[in-house]
Amino acid sequence: MVEQFVGNWKLAASENFDEYMKAIGVGFATRQMGNMVKPNLVISVDDTGFISMKSQSTFKTAEIKFKLNEEFDETTADDRKTKTIFIF
Repeated sequence: MVEQFVGNWKLAASENFDEYMKAIGVGFATRQMGNMVKPNLVISVDDTGFISMKSQSTFKTAEIKFKLNEEFDETTADDRKTKTIFIF
């Protein structure tokens, strides 16, 4: 199901990202870095059904692994602790 998204993706543009980061409580310095970064996103799926999403940039590389429809603990790129669920 998710196989259509497997591959390498490059951010082309983002609009209102600074306002979004402000709304979720990201600090000024981190927002400034976040606004400059154009990460590559690498999506893959392993044999057990785990999806990996790796965001790579000169600023930071972050990876999360999850199964669709299953809640998991995530530490965001700005070090916030969240409960996350991906539904497709």
